[in-house]
Amino acid sequence: MEIKDKIKERLKECIIDWYEHSERRVYFSVKPEDILGVVKVIFKELNLRLSTATGVDTPQGIEIIYHFSFDRTGEIFSVKVLIKDKEKPEIDSITPIIKGAEWIEREMWELLGINFKGHPNLKHLLLIEDWPEGKFPLRRKRESL
Repeated sequence: MEIKDKIKERLKECIIDWYEHSERRVYFSVKPEDILGVVKVIFKELNLRLSTATGVDTPQGIEIIYHFSFDRTGEIFSVKVLIKDKEKPEIDSITPIIKGAEWIEREMWELLGINFKGHPNLKHLLLIEDWPEGKFPLRRKRESL
């Protein structure tokens, strides 16, 4: 069974949508409250590697995309999560499962204002220590929405 079929089978209750961009590039969406369970399956059970994560301020909310690589085949699976509350964006930290996610979550916290619940060390990584609170460099300006 191919890895994408295993992902679909194991996560069928969590997957909102599934898009195969190419033979080796898949995007799928899950709810924010499902992210820990999804990451456990992908990382711990199916042995995919977290390549990176990206955050984007969209008109619909703050979107996080976790990019996982299945190195044996070169396939990339990107898990998309939309946080609709732009005033107080919050999601569980995946660092209890993947320690290596600590810095990228800190970056998204700092630049987009996402609170990662359970993160062990949310403090400045890129910006100066006295950066104005509540100002997030990668957030859209309200009038551009």
